[in-house]
Amino acid sequence: MAEVFSRPNSPYGSARTSGAIDQGLRSFMLGTYNYMALGVAGTAAVVMLLMANPQVMAAIALGPMKWVLFAAVMGLGWFAPRLFFGGSNVVAHGAYWLYCAAWGALIAPMISLYVSTGMAGLVGQAFFIAAAMFAVTSLIGYTTKKDMTGWSGFLSMASIGLIVVMLGSFFFITDPGTSKTVSMGISAVVVLLFSVITAFETQAIKSMYIENVQYGGEEQLKRSSIFGAFMLYGSFITLFIHILNLLGMANRN
Repeated sequence: MAEVFSRPNSPYGSARTSGAIDQGLRSFMLGTYNYMALGVAGTAAVVMLLMANPQVMAAIALGPMKWVLFAAVMGLGWFAPRLFFGGSNVVAHGAYWLYCAAWGALIAPMISLYVSTGMAGLVGQAFFIAAAMFAVTSLIGYTTKKDMTGWSGFLSMASIGLIVVMLGSFFFITDPGTSKTVSMGISAVVVLLFSVITAFETQAIKSMYIENVQYGGEEQLKRSSIFGAFMLYGSFITLFIHILNLLGMANRN
């Protein structure tokens, strides 16, 4: 893709431009990963804050607030492109940090349950496994030469299908044994699916950078970076939750 930016009348243009793009891309991706890491840290801060306030956390876990938070997470995910590219930088940042905070409030009761039942070590294990899987799959997405653009439709439909199955199992499966088996199966599929999605998203973020260098500007690059962090954060937190679920159920066995 570097040839697009070279000057055809200069025999050295391609090499110089390619080097500039490579350097700019590394800086862009580093900024995106930094935003994502800060988002994860922000989520951890929200979890710890809520764990220090058991009454608030109980209200979230046992009341309708968990569904409000779930709807907020889904809604932000659905409208993210409009929020990040249709508004201002302030709106983009606000949407991202609200997303991270909502996830923190949503998973705080689950994390607290593991800690209170003496399985805090599983939380750390799940985090490091998720981080390792994320790093490997994101590296694959960054380095692969295979164009993954055509996978978009399948990955979107698979994600929607899994959400429907998860909601259906929550509301309609009452037998504990069946529910546990279905939960393990769903988590295993989610981990596999979001490993692929992480690679897909990383490649998409690279493409956003190339496109913005060609057609966009500095502000558009900044929004693309925070939007990329938004995508990768969602995949990482999903991996973490379902890896923790698998470890928890295996430990209970």
